Amino acid sequence: MTKAAFDKIAEGLNEALSIARGTAQPAHMYVPAEIDVRAIRAKTRMAQEEFASAFGFTVHQIRQWEQGRYRPLGAMRAYLMVIDRNPQGVLSTLRGLADAA
Repeated sequence: MTKAAFDKIAEGLNEALSIARGTAQPAHMYVPAEIDVRAIRAKTRMAQEEFASAFGFTVHQIRQWEQGRYRPLGAMRAYLMVIDRNPQGVLSTLRGLADAA
């Protein structure tokens, strides 16, 4: 195990101990188990291909999620929540990053 990996694990354990002792508050973020990708995409008025390209997904992912074969996991659900809340803001940010590169 590298020192960096050990340090990250130790940091996480120390944080867990602080939360258990009541000296720190856990981060609270609600990410629902199910996300309606089709509804989010419909709000943007984009085709599957456009949506995938604009937000960094593959068309295959979008199709699989919308057809219920798979569901977005963890961070993907959180990212989709952000897109749902403010699609233009996300697009602006992504375009700004592309322009800076």
